[in-house]
Amino acid sequence: MKNFLLVASLLFAACTATKGNSVPPQSPAVFILNADVLSQKKAAINVKDAALMPAYKKLLKDADKALNEGPFSVMEKKNNPPSGDRHDYMSLAPYFWPDPIKNDGLPYIRKDGQTNPEVKDYKDKEYMPKMCELVHTLGLAYYFSGDEKYAAHAAKLLEVWFLNADTKMNPNLNFAQAIKGVNNGRGAGLIDARHFMNVVDAIGLLQGSKAWTKADQTGMQKWFADFLNWMQTSSTGKDEMNAKNNHGTYYDALRLSLALFINDKEAAKSIVQNVTKRLDAQMDEEGKFPKEMERTIALHYNVFDLHAFFMVASMAGKNGFDLWHYTSPSGASLKKGFDYFHPYISKQKEWTGQQIKPFDFEEGYPLLLTAAERYGCNKCRDEIKTLAGLDAEKMRENLLY
Repeated sequence: MKNFLLVASLLFAACTATKGNSVPPQSPAVFILNADVLSQKKAAINVKDAALMPAYKKLLKDADKALNEGPFSVMEKKNNPPSGDRHDYMSLAPYFWPDPIKNDGLPYIRKDGQTNPEVKDYKDKEYMPKMCELVHTLGLAYYFSGDEKYAAHAAKLLEVWFLNADTKMNPNLNFAQAIKGVNNGRGAGLIDARHFMNVVDAIGLLQGSKAWTKADQTGMQKWFADFLNWMQTSSTGKDEMNAKNNHGTYYDALRLSLALFINDKEAAKSIVQNVTKRLDAQMDEEGKFPKEMERTIALHYNVFDLHAFFMVASMAGKNGFDLWHYTSPSGASLKKGFDYFHPYISKQKEWTGQQIKPFDFEEGYPLLLTAAERYGCNKCRDEIKTLAGLDAEKMRENLLY
């Protein structure tokens, strides 16, 4: 009886706590985020669960700040892309610098792990991830609070970047991560678009808002369908599809997100199968990624790659494939990868590989939290509390896992 009353009170609170605002659906159409967990957290927030209030209040504070940012557009850049069409996205390769022995510095030369500050002159690279992050924050704030102001601003950001004829980005990355003196863009530039995965989930969080219309939904599905087609048919996109490192993993993670968003189940199934082949080829017998071990910030790139595989696993489950417990013909598995890097991302062991910059341990939080859910890592949550210290109770991850 007590359990029944508790459930009833949660359901009642979920229906009444946002009176005066539109009420988002309890189970949002998300693909990387866990819809069931979000529904449970929303119900708990509605009854003011003390354990979640610090993280919830921090989310709303971030969302209130986001209300004053943007909108952003590719039309704001000062640099014209080679096409002459300012609607085309453009950026510079971050690790390429002027050659000091050449008068004009051309062609640029590679300094792995060292970001050329010149990339900041190309505002598309700055504005696109910022827009995606803000939309994600606003989408979460709307879903948990039901406050229309968050959905309205998220919709405005999306409209300006993707949908408005005067301000929208063309659905291609032909001129992403160019190397001066070498090319006008390259396949590796598709990594810039990984942030679109946040947009896809954010759109799912906006369902039910009066600010998000059927025309908006249709427009975004059309834009992402066009972008997915460009990814899979252009020479630039095909080049990235053949990447043997984290670039290839993020390529598949992004196109899986888009395939699910446009409800192309057959494409999604094919992409997941391709990811199993990537895992088999990329991971060694210990669970690390040799291509990422070659990098000057090797721990970062290994964790970065494993995170992409984790995101694919979250999405693959929507299509009925359990990548969490899959083992490839060579013995590669996500569990093996996590087990190898676990002591390094939790500070149990000191990383001895290359890492010319300090590792940001927050990068490992999603892996630790996911392992707590998927692999029964009972100490993972406590390890995050130790790493995060006083900020642990305010972490957004408390609302997502």
